[in-house]
Amino acid sequence: MADNKSKRGGADAALIALSEPYEVRYWSKKLRITPAKLKAAVKKVGHSAKKVEAYIKEQKHKARDRALIALSQPYEVRYWSKKLKITPAALKAAVKAVGHSSKKVTAYVMAKKKKKKTTKKKKKTAKKK
Repeated sequence: MADNKSKRGGADAALIALSEPYEVRYWSKKLRITPAKLKAAVKKVGHSAKKVEAYIKEQKHKARDRALIALSQPYEVRYWSKKLKITPAALKAAVKAVGHSSKKVTAYVMAKKKKKKTTKKKKKTAKKK
């Protein structure tokens, strides 16, 4: 349904009209998302501005959380320990060394494993000689 420009106020401001380009621009800018993401959010939760804002906020929060390792959550410690094939204590030490970023922790653990392998190879070659 098209936006009635003669009516202003609560009911009109509470809904997002995707059929109006200026509203798509306004809400995209306000929520700091692309028009395509705005349209997907409206399709998912409806035209209510409050519901769309809450949905976008939740999605941004989830995306931010995926990049971090929360040591306070036992399920996260189990997940990352299993994924990186290290003990929970080693995971905690790695997080302490480089921070909570999953990318940094993964790189740190892999570098440590690689270093360990090269020292083992050197020891084996020294024993053979």
